[in-house]
Amino acid sequence: MDKRLQDRLRRLMNTSQKEILKGGKKGIEKESLRITLEGKLAHTPHPRSLGSALTHPYLTTDYSESLLEFITPPYSEIPETLAFLSLTHQLVYHHLERELLWATSMPCAVKDDSSVPIACYGRSNVGKMKHIYRRGLGYRYGRMMQTIAGVHFNYSLPEAFWPIFKEQENNTQPLQEFINEHYFCLLRNFQRLGWLVSYLFGASPAVCKSFLKVRPEGLSEFDPGTYFLPYATSLRMSDIGYKNKHQTNLDISYNSLSEYVAGLTHAIETPYPPYEKIGIGGHHQLNTNRLQIENEYYSFIRPKQVARSGEKPTLALKRRGVQYVEVRALDVSAHDPLGVNESQLRFLEALLILCLLKESLPMNAEQRRTADHNQRIAACCGRDPHLELQTHGQARFLRDWAQEICDEMTGVCELLDQGDPQRPYAKALAIQQEKVLQEEKTPSAQILAEMKQRQESFNEFAMRLSKNHAEYFKQLPLKKDQLQYFAGLAQQSWQQQRAVEAADNIPFKEYLARYFAQR
Repeated sequence: MDKRLQDRLRRLMNTSQKEILKGGKKGIEKESLRITLEGKLAHTPHPRSLGSALTHPYLTTDYSESLLEFITPPYSEIPETLAFLSLTHQLVYHHLERELLWATSMPCAVKDDSSVPIACYGRSNVGKMKHIYRRGLGYRYGRMMQTIAGVHFNYSLPEAFWPIFKEQENNTQPLQEFINEHYFCLLRNFQRLGWLVSYLFGASPAVCKSFLKVRPEGLSEFDPGTYFLPYATSLRMSDIGYKNKHQTNLDISYNSLSEYVAGLTHAIETPYPPYEKIGIGGHHQLNTNRLQIENEYYSFIRPKQVARSGEKPTLALKRRGVQYVEVRALDVSAHDPLGVNESQLRFLEALLILCLLKESLPMNAEQRRTADHNQRIAACCGRDPHLELQTHGQARFLRDWAQEICDEMTGVCELLDQGDPQRPYAKALAIQQEKVLQEEKTPSAQILAEMKQRQESFNEFAMRLSKNHAEYFKQLPLKKDQLQYFAGLAQQSWQQQRAVEAADNIPFKEYLARYFAQR
């Protein structure tokens, strides 16, 4: 254990406020494909009864009109977050007609790019911008890739933690500068250690052949309809998923807020010849630069600040600092109806706090490439008992390093469990430590074993679970006041969309120019 971590844990243990780390805000964004009862991608519009995808706070779409996104408010307690997520799933199933939600990250059988409908958000300037941005993603990376689903975990430390932590560090910076600096310490360490998330929670070791028209080098045939990798944990986080080759040379620095904002801004303003060939004509994309907007950067963790209406995310960060972090590394947990579970989130919260408290030196370009390499190889080969990762210029067995990280998390879990005789964080850690010692307990290993035992293709496996999850949610009771609440939200969201459309008073071209001219 590094000395800085030891010292910080000791000081936090000895503070008079014993529950100093409790009460951090936890929110979830979870994506799910809508599919037909035959297991094909649904081509129906986003259900109107759910509200406007442009303005509804909790139910929207991601890339595709078929890709639902569930958003929870940030809660202090994880069970509250999951209860709200469950409620929105119950509501969706109340409104779906002859459709299901796909249970896995990797998509159902998809015919080709043209069969994936791009999400629509109405005729307002902001709605057009969201739609054209998605068109651009389709031209740049293919629409098929955009059907991959994931779970994003949003987390912020308790507000009361920061002044105490700042005092313990004998720091004289303004508070927000101190917060920014230490969130970026967290971000860098998560880049170093985030491969552990793929190993422990990766749930996409196999994929339908329809997703890959040509078998990539290294993938094996599981059955006539399925490709897989024997030791894969998360194909979603591998080179065939979100780790896109077009972004390998962006090299965005996480050494400070200013460097991060500068790196993203440069990418958004730098022309890229392959995208210049696509052009803008006919609203193919928002621009021909390396990134259209900030969200196009496929990082598996991001610093976030809530942007105001029409405000660029980088400007929101620059003006008001880091408010929370968004972890984007979680696969949809296939065996959990919600796609995520309480134990996962408790472990992830403790890991993020560990990343904050550990020594976190700046990273140069080579170190960032090493971190990316470790993440990619853990995603495609993480369960290989002989797999080695790179750290400090040396090779190290993944399992040895994973055990060390879990050992370091013990003190963090003790802090989080203070005052709770059930010790939920220690229990969550123990569950993951078993996976480090026994790779067959990882979700990815269990999925492949189950497919083999039941002689199921990937599509058959995912379809069976999708039907099971649908029955689970349909059997949960929806109270009258809950239905009324969401009906009111849906109606209000349509009113808001109409108001946004009525307020537009400039042409789209001018709207876009003003958006990108923000400084």
